[in-house]
Amino acid sequence: MKKLSIRWKILMLCMVIVLVSVAVGSTIVISHVIQLKEQSLNERSLLIARTVAQIPEVKKHVQQEEGWTTIQPIVENIRTIYHANYIVVMNMERVRYAHPSYDKLGTISYGEDEIEAFTEHTYTSKAKGDLGVSVRAFTPIMNENHQQVGVVVVGHLLPSIKEILGDFQREIIWTLMLTISCGVVGSLLLANHLKREMFQLEPHELARLLVERTATFHAMYEGVIAIDKKERITIFNERAKQMMGVSGDVIGMYIRDVIADTRLPEVLYTKKAVYQQEIIVGNQLIVSNRIPIEVNGEIVGAVAIFQDRTEVAKMAEELTGVRAFIDALRVQNHEYMNKLHTIAGLIQLGRTSEALAYVFEEKEEQEALMHFLRTRIRDESVAGLLLSKVSRAKEIGILFAIDRSSVLFSFPPRLDRHDFVVLLGNLIENAFDACLATEREERFVELWIGEQEDKWVIVVEDNGIGMREEEKKRLFDYGYTTKDGNHQGIGMHLIYNILKKSNGEIHIESSWQIGTTITIVFPQNKGEDK
Repeated sequence: MKKLSIRWKILMLCMVIVLVSVAVGSTIVISHVIQLKEQSLNERSLLIARTVAQIPEVKKHVQQEEGWTTIQPIVENIRTIYHANYIVVMNMERVRYAHPSYDKLGTISYGEDEIEAFTEHTYTSKAKGDLGVSVRAFTPIMNENHQQVGVVVVGHLLPSIKEILGDFQREIIWTLMLTISCGVVGSLLLANHLKREMFQLEPHELARLLVERTATFHAMYEGVIAIDKKERITIFNERAKQMMGVSGDVIGMYIRDVIADTRLPEVLYTKKAVYQQEIIVGNQLIVSNRIPIEVNGEIVGAVAIFQDRTEVAKMAEELTGVRAFIDALRVQNHEYMNKLHTIAGLIQLGRTSEALAYVFEEKEEQEALMHFLRTRIRDESVAGLLLSKVSRAKEIGILFAIDRSSVLFSFPPRLDRHDFVVLLGNLIENAFDACLATEREERFVELWIGEQEDKWVIVVEDNGIGMREEEKKRLFDYGYTTKDGNHQGIGMHLIYNILKKSNGEIHIESSWQIGTTITIVFPQNKGEDK
């Protein structure tokens, strides 16, 4: 059976169902026909028995010796006319006065079902004899004085099943032909439809694919959750259970009952995929890709792939920190080469005292900056970023001042060094670009970072070109930029995502051709009471 295709399996199953249905239906119909036939024969037998019992000759001669010589011809004539199988007439001593067999005339009957007939009862019974099962009607013979003088018994043989089937042979053959034809055609149509629905695969092939798919999903390091269009879970692998803190079998349950704050059902209604979005599920920060599942132009479900933000953040921190220090070293190398050239030129001109003063001045400035970054900015990645931005500002002719009252000992809730590097790096670079877009001789950018008991504050101020109202409205749109060159317009969008996941606020004060001040505030309670 396993080697048979689904078409043959469905065909065989449908044929079995059709044949069983026909057999059951035929049994019910034949049983009903037999009941109707039995009822009809009972009524017919009673009618004949009553007719015979009312014949005057029968009443008269059933009381006489050898009265059967008169009764037998009369009864046989009636039996022939009414097609009864037998008619028996007996007197009160059970002596037979009429019988289909002449040799039994004048003999005594010992039938057990005849007793009530001799007490003026009219009834029918069913008995099995040598010729088969028959229905018999018993009627008393009453004389003119209303006294019982005998009994009439009329019997009809019930038709056998074979005889009934013979009567309906033509109808049965046509019924079988029609039902089998319909069963074959219907089963083939159903089999072809199922094959199309199953992508021309056999059930055992689908079962193997399901097992392989399930094993693959559970072996994946990323969390995978899939739902159907009714928001019921169809896939929930082990990694997803670990990340979401879910246990047990959740297949078939509604996703909102398992994860209350999930955003996967949104994809069913928006019909748009969401990639690399950081969301909060429970108390975890994860990176999510949510994609609608479309079949033949219809959304039938959605799948989400989750990756723990913690491990991604670790790699990003390492990468970001290394890049920040590389940028700082590159800019410092370029700056120190310029300073060495300046010192060498002063020495060649014989102005050694000025060269020495220049060296001490640079040394004190660098030591002061390093001391500030080391004591007030505790994170190496952020400190390296600020150091590289100071050097780059000198390189492009911008005064970049970090307020010496700034302090950063920890990060706001749900944020890490990677988020802070992205945020500060984009804010400072945007300020540099705004300053470079002006013709001013003095261009400056100021930064202040404050860490208080209930909030963290970042303020970036510049005297650059500023922003128009239209630019303010589209500032956080993905891909929107007012800069020329290779700028992709994603810096402020990244800042917006960071603010959203930490419930931060941003305030922008900008005037065209005057400058911009951006203030960012992160709350201490991270909005959990909202």
